[in-house]
Amino acid sequence: MLSIKKYAAIDIGSNAVRLLISTITEPADKPVTFKKTSLVRVPIRLGQDVFVNDYISDYNFSRMKQTLKAFQLLMNCHNVEKYRACATSAMRDAKNSKALVEDIKADTDIHIEIIDGNDEAAIIATTDLHQLIQTEKSYIYVDVGGGSTEITIYYNGKTVASKSFNLGTVRLLNNLVSETDWEQFRLWIKEQTKSFSKIEMIGSGGNINHIFKASAKKTGKPLSFFYLSSYYQLLKSLTYEERIAQLDMNQDRADVIVPATEIYLTAMKYSKARSIHVPKIGLSDGIIKSMYNENN
Repeated sequence: MLSIKKYAAIDIGSNAVRLLISTITEPADKPVTFKKTSLVRVPIRLGQDVFVNDYISDYNFSRMKQTLKAFQLLMNCHNVEKYRACATSAMRDAKNSKALVEDIKADTDIHIEIIDGNDEAAIIATTDLHQLIQTEKSYIYVDVGGGSTEITIYYNGKTVASKSFNLGTVRLLNNLVSETDWEQFRLWIKEQTKSFSKIEMIGSGGNINHIFKASAKKTGKPLSFFYLSSYYQLLKSLTYEERIAQLDMNQDRADVIVPATEIYLTAMKYSKARSIHVPKIGLSDGIIKSMYNENN
């Protein structure tokens, strides 16, 4: 008996708000499949408000509410039977987040969960990472967002350490990351990976996905430390406008991609990883998988 259902994930990040609708197919005699049916991304930079002024502005709250109303309509049109909406770093830090969550629930009937960094890392870890992770190898998984970076260390196919850092692209753009924050990031990575003679990196987030696409590498092939370093130098040599015109970047990507690349390179340097795998997964995928696992 073939079972087909649709789940949706809403990811309210510091740089953008996303809706992923996934079709889950359960054949009687084959493994379950998850297919991305619709992916919508709206660049509402909540982190710009929160990390500078502690509050989400009326303007961005209005945009966020309109976006979620549109997402609700899309979910209805797709006959989505289950959804989960998770908000991360910007909403965690916003002093008016509780009131906004209540307002959105009353107006759109969408319930938003504000999750902490450990929950975020755990949800992301439920994605298809296991298909990439070989049990005899060690990996450092780095997910870079607008407000925070989540790091997980895997050894023998199991999680051995995980931590969330308030080191994000929007924070860096606004000069809100101290040298102490960077030092804690570097030291933790160095300490957690020092016992591994060889480690590989897995990277997720919109920025590393963009870099991978620009590299024209085949799916499954990693990027080298040398390639990422060279690309970082190219990004820094261009102005914001030149990145949009010459590298075909969206306006909300052309600034955050520079600090994002710096975070990935720092993690590679201090873990001594020489390559980075880019499987194109993230929080939205993890939300879908975690909902499916809870029901099964």
